[in-house]
Amino acid sequence: MVDSDAARTLALALPDTTEQPYHGIPSFRVAEKVFANLPDEEHMHIMLGEGEIREAASAHPDACQEQMWGKKLAALRVSLPNIEEPDLNGLLLAAWQRRAPTQLLKRFRAGDD
Repeated sequence: MVDSDAARTLALALPDTTEQPYHGIPSFRVAEKVFANLPDEEHMHIMLGEGEIREAASAHPDACQEQMWGKKLAALRVSLPNIEEPDLNGLLLAAWQRRAPTQLLKRFRAGDD
Protein backbone atom coordinates (compact mmCIF):
# COMPACT_ATOMS: atom_id res chain seq x y z
CA MET A 1 0.00 0.00 0.00
CA VAL A 2 1.24 3.46 -0.96
CA ASP A 3 -0.26 6.82 -0.02
CA SER A 4 -0.10 9.98 -2.12
CA ASP A 5 2.79 11.41 -0.07
CA ALA A 6 4.89 8.29 -0.70
CA ALA A 7 3.96 8.34 -4.41
CA ARG A 8 5.04 11.99 -4.61
CA THR A 9 8.33 11.17 -2.86
CA LEU A 10 9.05 8.32 -5.28
CA ALA A 11 8.38 10.51 -8.32
CA LEU A 12 10.45 13.42 -7.04
CA ALA A 13 13.37 11.11 -6.22
CA LEU A 14 13.98 10.60 -9.94
CA PRO A 15 16.72 12.86 -11.37
CA ASP A 16 15.74 16.34 -12.55
CA THR A 17 12.08 15.75 -11.72
CA THR A 18 9.91 18.73 -10.87
CA GLU A 19 6.35 18.99 -9.62
CA GLN A 20 4.07 21.49 -11.33
CA PRO A 21 0.29 21.84 -11.41
CA TYR A 22 -1.45 20.85 -14.63
CA HIS A 23 -5.13 21.81 -14.81
CA GLY A 24 -5.12 22.01 -11.03
CA ILE A 25 -3.55 18.62 -10.31
CA PRO A 26 0.04 17.86 -9.33
CA SER A 27 2.10 16.58 -12.24
CA PHE A 28 5.63 15.24 -12.28
CA ARG A 29 7.90 16.24 -15.13
CA VAL A 30 11.33 15.69 -16.51
CA ALA A 31 12.53 18.20 -19.12
CA GLU A 32 9.06 19.80 -18.96
CA LYS A 33 7.43 16.52 -20.08
CA VAL A 34 4.77 15.00 -17.81
CA PHE A 35 5.41 11.39 -16.85
CA ALA A 36 2.90 11.06 -13.97
CA ASN A 37 0.21 12.96 -12.09
CA LEU A 38 -1.87 12.68 -8.93
CA PRO A 39 -5.51 13.38 -9.85
CA ASP A 40 -6.64 12.58 -6.29
CA GLU A 41 -5.35 11.14 -3.01
CA GLU A 42 -5.86 7.50 -4.02
CA HIS A 43 -4.76 7.41 -7.66
CA MET A 44 -1.75 8.16 -9.81
CA HIS A 45 -1.72 8.30 -13.60
CA ILE A 46 1.54 7.09 -15.11
CA MET A 47 2.32 7.84 -18.75
CA LEU A 48 3.71 4.67 -20.30
CA GLY A 49 3.64 3.22 -23.80
CA GLU A 50 0.56 1.24 -24.80
CA GLY A 51 2.32 -2.11 -24.43
CA GLU A 52 3.63 -1.21 -20.98
CA ILE A 53 0.17 -0.01 -19.90
CA ARG A 54 -1.45 -3.27 -20.99
CA GLU A 55 1.31 -5.35 -19.38
CA ALA A 56 1.05 -3.53 -16.04
CA ALA A 57 -2.75 -3.70 -16.02
CA SER A 58 -2.53 -7.44 -16.63
CA ALA A 59 0.21 -8.00 -14.04
CA HIS A 60 -1.53 -5.93 -11.33
CA PRO A 61 -5.29 -6.18 -12.03
CA ASP A 62 -6.27 -5.09 -8.50
CA ALA A 63 -4.09 -1.99 -8.66
CA CYS A 64 -3.83 -0.90 -12.30
CA GLN A 65 -6.19 -0.19 -15.13
CA GLU A 66 -5.90 1.23 -18.60
CA GLN A 67 -6.71 4.96 -18.82
CA MET A 68 -8.20 6.21 -22.06
CA TRP A 69 -8.15 9.91 -23.00
CA GLY A 70 -10.52 10.23 -25.88
CA LYS A 71 -9.83 7.28 -28.15
CA LYS A 72 -6.20 6.95 -27.08
CA LEU A 73 -4.77 4.60 -24.49
CA ALA A 74 -2.72 7.25 -22.72
CA ALA A 75 -1.88 6.24 -19.17
CA LEU A 76 -1.97 3.66 -16.46
CA ARG A 77 -4.37 4.48 -13.62
CA VAL A 78 -2.85 3.15 -10.40
CA SER A 79 -4.88 2.65 -7.24
CA LEU A 80 -2.31 3.63 -4.61
CA PRO A 81 -3.85 1.62 -1.73
CA ASN A 82 -3.61 -1.53 -3.88
CA ILE A 83 -0.02 -1.36 -5.10
CA GLU A 84 3.27 -2.12 -3.39
CA GLU A 85 5.93 0.58 -3.30
CA PRO A 86 8.55 -1.35 -5.35
CA ASP A 87 5.99 -1.94 -8.12
CA LEU A 88 4.99 1.73 -8.20
CA ASN A 89 8.64 2.76 -8.21
CA GLY A 90 9.31 0.52 -11.23
CA LEU A 91 6.37 1.98 -13.13
CA LEU A 92 7.45 5.53 -12.37
CA LEU A 93 11.00 4.78 -13.45
CA ALA A 94 9.78 3.33 -16.76
CA ALA A 95 7.63 6.42 -17.43
CA TRP A 96 10.47 8.77 -16.42
CA GLN A 97 12.85 6.97 -18.81
CA ARG A 98 10.37 7.42 -21.69
CA ARG A 99 10.37 11.20 -21.16
CA ALA A 100 13.91 11.97 -20.01
CA PRO A 101 16.32 13.55 -22.51
CA THR A 102 19.05 11.32 -23.93
CA GLN A 103 21.90 13.04 -22.07
CA LEU A 104 20.12 12.69 -18.73
CA LEU A 105 19.44 9.02 -19.42
CA LYS A 106 23.11 8.46 -20.21
CA ARG A 107 24.16 10.10 -16.94
CA PHE A 108 21.53 8.16 -15.00
CA ARG A 109 22.56 4.83 -16.50
CA ALA A 110 26.22 5.61 -15.80
CA GLY A 111 25.32 6.27 -12.16
CA ASP A 112 26.16 9.96 -12.30
CA ASP A 113 22.69 11.04 -11.07
